[in-house]
Amino acid sequence: MKKDHQVGWVEWAFLPDLAGEPIKAKVDTGAKTSALHAENIRVKKLKNGRRQVSFTVFTSKTKKKGLRVTAPLLGSKVVKSSIGVATIRPVIRTTLKLGEHLQKVEVTLVNRQPMEYLMLVGRESLKGFAVYPDQKFLLGKKKP
Repeated sequence: MKKDHQVGWVEWAFLPDLAGEPIKAKVDTGAKTSALHAENIRVKKLKNGRRQVSFTVFTSKTKKKGLRVTAPLLGSKVVKSSIGVATIRPVIRTTLKLGEHLQKVEVTLVNRQPMEYLMLVGRESLKGFAVYPDQKFLLGKKKP
């Protein structure tokens, strides 16, 4: 397997449609869909019948101020947490960059403030990658 198709259990994830900086993300093959920390999530129905979601995204746990963004709402999913609690989460489709690989992915929005990592990269976003659970940052340093 090529080196640029190998990821560790922690990598820098860049969401160019949403944030100007990479986010330290946990690679989680146990999670089907990727999840992004979002605050002040608001769903709005537009005049054309479509729905959009606005939310505040943070690229670091130490940043006090996040970036307010709006995206088309793809739908919602029931997601069961690692402790078995089911919640309904909004889902958006956005661009994810891992290393040099760009792809469109589904991401659920959820408040992950108590968690160590603000983003989980789930297995649907990891197709074509080999995961090395004993290593970190195989795709390189923090860069967009």
